[in-house]
Amino acid sequence: MTEFTPLLSFGGGVLIGLAAVALMAVHGRIAGINGIVSGFLTTQLNQDWAWRAAFLAGMVASPLIFLGLSGQLPEISIPSSPLLLVVGGFLTGVGTTFGSGCTSGHGVCGMSRLSGRSIVATMTFMMTAAITVYLTRHVFGG
Repeated sequence: MTEFTPLLSFGGGVLIGLAAVALMAVHGRIAGINGIVSGFLTTQLNQDWAWRAAFLAGMVASPLIFLGLSGQLPEISIPSSPLLLVVGGFLTGVGTTFGSGCTSGHGVCGMSRLSGRSIVATMTFMMTAAITVYLTRHVFGG
C-alpha cells in the first residue's frame, strides 16, 4: 500500500506550481516536461537551451536537496519488472506524443489556463490511471 504523506505531497505540489509560474513569468513558456526535454535535445547551445538545461538539472538535483534538508533520500520501491517499466515508458512516450503534451503540461499549466484540450487530456489520463490501479490491485492481484 502507498504511504500517506500529505506534507511532502503538498510541498512537492507547491514547488511544481512555483516552477511553472516562474517559467511562465520569466520565459513565457509552459512547464511541460515533454516539451522541455524535446527542446533540450533538439536545440543548439543558446539561451533557449540554457533554461531547459537548468530546469532539467533542478529536477535531477531535487532529491539531493531533499537529502540535505531531511538527512535521507526518499525511499522508492518499484514492484514491477524491468520489462513492464520499459513497456510503460514506451506507452507514456506514445501517449505524450499523440496527446500533444504530458501530465505536467496539461495538468498543471493547461488546466490553470482553462484550456479545454488540457482539461480533456487530464481527465483522460487520470481516469486511465484509476482504471490501471484498480485492475492491477484488485483484478490481477498486484
